[in-house]
Amino acid sequence: MSEHGTKAAWPLLDSAHAALRTAVLGVPDGHWERPTPCAEWNVTQVLQHAAGDQLGYASALTGGPGPAENPFAPSGKLTDSPEALLEPALAAAAGAWARVDETAQEVRVPIPPGTLPPALGVGACALDAAVHAWDIAVATGQRPPLSDELAAPLLDVARQIIEPIRAFAFAPALGPEAGGEGRGETSELLRYLGRRPAWTP
Repeated sequence: MSEHGTKAAWPLLDSAHAALRTAVLGVPDGHWERPTPCAEWNVTQVLQHAAGDQLGYASALTGGPGPAENPFAPSGKLTDSPEALLEPALAAAAGAWARVDETAQEVRVPIPPGTLPPALGVGACALDAAVHAWDIAVATGQRPPLSDELAAPLLDVARQIIEPIRAFAFAPALGPEAGGEGRGETSELLRYLGRRPAWTP
């Protein structure tokens, strides 16, 4: 078991959670209202969405409580510190996935089609955390915590799950000529998720 409770079978989730935690802890004072690659949301709203999504995965797996507010309509107002919002969500998701039987045929997930094989389901959870870590980092002037090593398996996951949820969760994919900047798996993943790799506020 790792420090945060995810068993070694899910290193992709560990890495994605670490990326999101790094990005949130690195937000400078006064940057929480800054715009992000999620055009309608500021940094606070992306954090609320990301934390809510992690709770959504935990709830789907365990039947426990989900997020207190709709992750797709984040208020932009925190009643506590960013860390106090994020850490319980990460712990809930990590703990839920730690109890999943890796050999199960399917597990429940909060995205269409409602169930996925365990490895793909945990990949979807990791993808959500990692891409929003990138959103928060680039919006606040940090070094993006998304490497090609992490992006490569996430790109494989994305290609299997994104199309049924693209209309409400992700922008249209960008081709190399439209997304333009950067090469490698990180840039390819970002463009596939409708993000410009060289985006700045």
